[in-house]
Amino acid sequence: MSMSAAVYSGEDRVTCASPAPGKKRGITRIPRWKYEALRRAIHRVVVSTGRRGATLDELIEEAPRLLTEDERAELGSAPWHVKTVKLDLEVRGEIAPLDGSTPPRHVRVLRDAA
Repeated sequence: MSMSAAVYSGEDRVTCASPAPGKKRGITRIPRWKYEALRRAIHRVVVSTGRRGATLDELIEEAPRLLTEDERAELGSAPWHVKTVKLDLEVRGEIAPLDGSTPPRHVRVLRDAA
């Protein structure tokens, strides 16, 4: 077991929400270490794309590359986890889809520091 998995094993999980209308919120729970590792990686990918934003395919391809070797080995299905965390970040207002982009592209939402 990797150090990340050992440190975050047990009950420490994050409940992820989906922005899709009609979907039950809070039914997907993933280990906190997976959530936090992918949250950081998704933010890095989105920031690196600037105003053009990142597509889901780009996030699925690039975010796992930013994880450590141990994290990648313990992650499981990278595409599923990236999509789950991406959807939750949308609900939390950390990233947002660009209006009218095809395919949909996501950008980071900047918040006031105050």
